[in-house]
Amino acid sequence: MPSNKPCAYCGKSPRIAEFAPFCSRGCQDRDLVKWLQGGYVVPVNDQEDELSDGATPPDSED
Repeated sequence: MPSNKPCAYCGKSPRIAEFAPFCSRGCQDRDLVKWLQGGYVVPVNDQEDELSDGATPPDSED
């Protein structure tokens, strides 16, 4: 039974319970491929993250 909500991948077709939250096996598979190829990544600047708490970075000389 289709849902009123759009497909999470294509956004066009209504969802189908069997493939929820997608409309078809095709959209489900394309989304998985995007995940596996690193398509869903949050860009991060490592230096900013280390200094964002206001602490000084540790000395690397030991």
